[in-house]
Amino acid sequence: MKLSVIIVNHNRCDLLKLALNSLIKASNDIDFEIVIVDNASTDNSVEMLTVDFPEILVIANSIDEGIAKASNRGIEVSKGEYILLVNADIICGKETLGKVLDFMDVHDDANGLGVRMLSPQGTFLTESNRGLTKQWIAFIKLIGFEKNLPKSRLTNRNHKAWVEEFQTSEIDILNDAFMLIRRSVFNEIGLFDERFVGYGYNVDLSYRMRLAGFKNYYFPKTYIINFKSNSQPKFSWQYIRDFYGAMLIFAAKYLFKLPEIKIEGIQLYPPQYEVEQ
Repeated sequence: MKLSVIIVNHNRCDLLKLALNSLIKASNDIDFEIVIVDNASTDNSVEMLTVDFPEILVIANSIDEGIAKASNRGIEVSKGEYILLVNADIICGKETLGKVLDFMDVHDDANGLGVRMLSPQGTFLTESNRGLTKQWIAFIKLIGFEKNLPKSRLTNRNHKAWVEEFQTSEIDILNDAFMLIRRSVFNEIGLFDERFVGYGYNVDLSYRMRLAGFKNYYFPKTYIINFKSNSQPKFSWQYIRDFYGAMLIFAAKYLFKLPEIKIEGIQLYPPQYEVEQ
């Protein structure tokens, strides 16, 4: 199988339906599968999937396990040569899947890929090629980690290495809304660190890829629309715990050498093998 699309969903029923319709339309002749990991939604998401998308594999969790752990569940049962992790609140351009796979097939040095992201109003989202939100950029600068992410374009726009909106280039961090990664990368460096519950898991994985010598690219010759919805109010305790907690975990892991997490019971398979059900 060529491509496995993994989506973690939590109470995004209507947006998820839009995302799935766009992904299916973009699949064309691609040999692909979609795996939905639902984190205990209460908005009839699972019922909608059962009725409208019976061909899609759905893993329905009884509790909200967080995005990193749920993503690992989806990756574990997937079969594709490439793994595409997307948020439930995106709309995929009709040529996007074909174009990104063609790019990866031609560029052997590309191990991860992100694309040009637009807001629903058509505005370019700068985190497309930075991979980091403004809060993460401020944090990376605060802890003095900027020198370790030279391709994240954290400096001003006049810097000679700045990546423009339509410039294909190597980057450090893949944005979590759309991450296309070769399965071989996960086989070598492992899955997401599950200590990053809802935020920062993409930053951690991308940096681990960089440390292992893998390259990530920003590919602007196609796009997705990113609604950037979030069910957690930004002043809630859960948001503060998960968002800023991820920053503390990242700092502890790379500045103070916190040990790597070991995920037991997970084994990835090369594309030519089936996962036993």
